[in-house]
Amino acid sequence: MTAGEPGPAHTGADAARNSVAAGSADAARIIDADAREFAALPAAIPELVRRLGGRVHTGTWDYEANRLRIQHRPGAGISAMYRMPAGTGFNELGVSTEAIRVPGVAATRVFATNDAPGVVVSGWIHPHDPKLPALALAADRAFVQETWGDAELLTRLKTIAYRPLRRAVLRATFTTRGPLRIARTIYLKVGRPQSIEALNRRHQLLAGTPVPVPPVLEPAIAGILALEAGNGESLSAAIRPRSGADLDPRDFTTLLDALPGSVMALKPRDAWSDSTRRYQQAATLALPHRAGRIEELTGRIEAHLAASDRGDKVPAHGDFYDANILLDGGKITALLDLDSLGPGYRVDDLACLLGHLAILPTLGEKNDGAAGALERFAAVFERGVDPRALWARSAAVALTLIAGSRGLGGERWLQVAEARLRVVEALVRRADSCA
Repeated sequence: MTAGEPGPAHTGADAARNSVAAGSADAARIIDADAREFAALPAAIPELVRRLGGRVHTGTWDYEANRLRIQHRPGAGISAMYRMPAGTGFNELGVSTEAIRVPGVAATRVFATNDAPGVVVSGWIHPHDPKLPALALAADRAFVQETWGDAELLTRLKTIAYRPLRRAVLRATFTTRGPLRIARTIYLKVGRPQSIEALNRRHQLLAGTPVPVPPVLEPAIAGILALEAGNGESLSAAIRPRSGADLDPRDFTTLLDALPGSVMALKPRDAWSDSTRRYQQAATLALPHRAGRIEELTGRIEAHLAASDRGDKVPAHGDFYDANILLDGGKITALLDLDSLGPGYRVDDLACLLGHLAILPTLGEKNDGAAGALERFAAVFERGVDPRALWARSAAVALTLIAGSRGLGGERWLQVAEARLRVVEALVRRADSCA
């Protein structure tokens, strides 16, 4: 047997079971620690507000209901952003249990006892994210108008994605002055300066190739990459009218085939399926009453990953899913979000797409057609990669999306998280059938 060949199925299953048994105690400790950190965020807010010079609210204010964003890195920290009540002195507060040593960031310790040191929580006034120094500039209407306005009027500036301490995306809409009103939209991607430089290099690498990517706009600003808006609608929207029956799945493999060989020189990034245990912990924190079920599914996923063929390394997108693919008239017009572009595996890109298509119906009836699209796309994708690897890695992707349900807020998120767990089960059964 060569190093590239998959081993016998029972070998992978035994390894996975041993891994689960050995890691259960450690995983439980991490999950318990994450649960304490999650509870520490709102508990620390009053003292953080005081230390940041704000006025502590004395009435009732449901911080859980007013949580706007959350970013969970199991075992590494939890970050979130909260809407503040009127009179606080600022509108939004960012908080994190990650260690932050930057001037202007407040910190406090909660849940400390004689036997336990408690949890340290740091806080900052949004948009002054301590790890994203350019976010305040990107959120400044006057700065955006002056920098990218081109004599037009900035009519809207909206944050459409934000992972505290990691990255943000803002959409800026400009409108021509005068009687004829023509709108123009650009996107501002904000990240740590080195990450934005790397993203810019990736865009330049694909410029002039058959892969359609949005052009980068000048001027260059440290920590901000300005991009023209792509033409078209997301794949999820394109699927809705006819359940994807008017789309050719081969167009998506052809798009990946067009990634140039120079991509192989970039720094590789882990695929979603490379961090299955970490996302198991995040899913368990979201659904603690399903801990045993989640652990059992994770073990089965790992068994399939160990026993299936991943294929050869090729140029890969790294985050190939519906929101990052735009279409117009059934044809692909833009490939977005090149942050993870680099050496990877075709099966992981295809599994990323299938995993996201599988969970789309959990976001509402308007996406029910994605189930039919999943079958049509899978029938084509299975011809080019190991089907067992494809479905196992699709299940791993769906597992990563359970914890993200918290971002929906309210009571709905729990129903969505439960529905996504059922999707993971269905995808694991598909992998089982291939074994």
